Amino acid sequence: MTGPILILGGTGEARALAARLVADDADVVSSLAGRVQNPRLPDGEVRIGGFGGIDGLVAWLREHRPAAVVDATHPFARQISANAVAATDAAGVPLLRLLRPAWVPRRDDRWTTVADIDEAAKAVGAAGAARVLLTTGRQDAGAFARLRSPWFLIRVVDPPTGPLPPRHEVLRSRGPYGLDDERELLRDNEIDVLVTKNSGGELTRAKLDAARELSVPVVMVARPAETASRIVATVDEAVAWLKSAGRSDAG
Repeated sequence: MTGPILILGGTGEARALAARLVADDADVVSSLAGRVQNPRLPDGEVRIGGFGGIDGLVAWLREHRPAAVVDATHPFARQISANAVAATDAAGVPLLRLLRPAWVPRRDDRWTTVADIDEAAKAVGAAGAARVLLTTGRQDAGAFARLRSPWFLIRVVDPPTGPLPPRHEVLRSRGPYGLDDERELLRDNEIDVLVTKNSGGELTRAKLDAARELSVPVVMVARPAETASRIVATVDEAVAWLKSAGRSDAG
């Protein structure tokens, strides 16, 4: 490969990939959207802030001429992933999507899977939930603002944006979370519904294990459809693809 590798990051997988590549003396630029205060920074060069849509990303790609782009953003970062597909197509840059596997319900799970956050709010209302643990992120709490009966424990890294349910408490914390702590959180707060997104991965899986043990129903927001044509599930696969792309360029 001749140019830098651009990693669209913000996830644990993105940081792990950057560390692997930097250790191999690769030229890496990690881009963070800047939506999280005090983010965990990856190894290598880091840029923070958006590109300015598809046109801005195309301009950056043409100026910096990266050898490849790896979209390792969150599974629900729909807009940047769509922009990455369009921009790399326009600029003629190879694109890889690094996407952790989704969670799959187990035999004793009590999941209701919904298409989006608005459907999740409807499911909570229909269930007649009294006490809800909401772990969908700071930008989604507003979808539940019209629900006046349930009490919400809203767990976020940064303060939530927009309107909030009238009965709520905000719990600011950052994972990973252990099973014992998640079990205690559900019990101490008498949670009768957990609402989350199907982010996948191990860092926040413990809440699902605790909900299964305690027979707490889960409203699970399904992932948006992916538009990238090349998708891998692990950092090892991403590194192998990048090495293969480099050999193809050399040949």
